[in-house]
Amino acid sequence: MQKLKVKDLSPRKRSDVTVKVVNIGQPRSVVGLDGSTRQVTDVLVGDETGSILMSLWGDQASKVSVGKVITITNGYVSVVRGSMRLTLGREGQMKESTEQIAQVDTKNNLSDLKVEERRRRF
Repeated sequence: MQKLKVKDLSPRKRSDVTVKVVNIGQPRSVVGLDGSTRQVTDVLVGDETGSILMSLWGDQASKVSVGKVITITNGYVSVVRGSMRLTLGREGQMKESTEQIAQVDTKNNLSDLKVEERRRRF
């Protein structure tokens, strides 16, 4: 899979991208469709072309820190309440990168754009 820049991410697509961690939000509890409760943390990540919120589940957030550059392999761009979110999904991987990202364009935040949601079919 070709590595993308943040500005090229699009909804419901698998993606490889290298990003810098800009901000880490507070963990919150969410209740899944099966009734189970899980922890999720929204992390703002980006590169020189844009930024996006990344949802990290469980202990995944403990593996990142502000300023760290990470490579996401086989990540997934989901749509949550009309907002794009980068996530690892079931098949994605996250590892620290040696690449340098000097500036992150937080003005072009893809999570601020309204995206039409598709209904899930069960």
